[in-house]
Amino acid sequence: MRRLPPLSRLRTFELAARLQSFALAAEALHLTASAVSHQMRDLEAHFGVPLFERRHRRVRTTPEGQRLYESLVRVFDALEAACAELALPAQDQVLAAHSAPSLAIKWLGPRLPAFVAAHPSLNVRLTTGAEVLDLALAREVDVVLSYGAAPAERPGIEVLALGPERLAPMVAPALRPPRARAADLLQRLPLIDSTLSPVGWPQWFERQGLPLPARPRPAFDRAAMAIAAAVDGLGVTLESKRLAARELERGELVELGAGSFRPLEQVLHFVSLRRGDRRRPAVAAFVDWVLEQARPAPH
Repeated sequence: MRRLPPLSRLRTFELAARLQSFALAAEALHLTASAVSHQMRDLEAHFGVPLFERRHRRVRTTPEGQRLYESLVRVFDALEAACAELALPAQDQVLAAHSAPSLAIKWLGPRLPAFVAAHPSLNVRLTTGAEVLDLALAREVDVVLSYGAAPAERPGIEVLALGPERLAPMVAPALRPPRARAADLLQRLPLIDSTLSPVGWPQWFERQGLPLPARPRPAFDRAAMAIAAAVDGLGVTLESKRLAARELERGELVELGAGSFRPLEQVLHFVSLRRGDRRRPAVAAFVDWVLEQARPAPH
């Protein structure tokens, strides 16, 4: 037998913690405020720690209460997803993927319609976030696409690299005069920082043997925002050509010094899944498709 408090108490707690109010939780659950308060005292007695700070007509979760709340949100989300999946027609499947935001916006999203069209009975649920989810804990997620350093090795978790990406200085065509030297432009145009990128302007200038201009640099914490800023003419972005592929194809950005600067490549994105899920058709199809999409096009 699992040593758990009654599920009804946990449901009441999750709602009261989310609303930070016993009265509002009672109204939503069609209970009295005193009944909610009594349930919360029972729950605190079960855990042996206070879950709320009680003030005049107000409550606020304690640190222990906040930890419980955040865990319960994940658990209830997983329960909701499991119930929704069961309610689907028998032939339908669900694939829950979590992706780094810029990869989802700039690379995965534009390709997803083709995958969905090829798998009409598969329900794809995509969430985004900068944090790398732990698949050992986030049971409601099947596949994680992450950015930055390779996720730490974990028992039962398979991590696959999406291959090296070319990082290059890119700028709006209006900021590149026809006969201007790329090295000269980099010394006078604003340089845009991507603060979460593992490779920044200092490393790039060092690799080229060029001095880094000593001036302020506008910064963004998402690659998609840095790329958009470059398209809008703010300056030069040092970003992945994988993420900026559409802007380059449309002519909204051009690469500075293509063929003249020393190339810089790095593995930036990874796909993670549970080893046991490789046997699930939905997961296998999605992961194989992502790896195929990430392969460089033949020259």
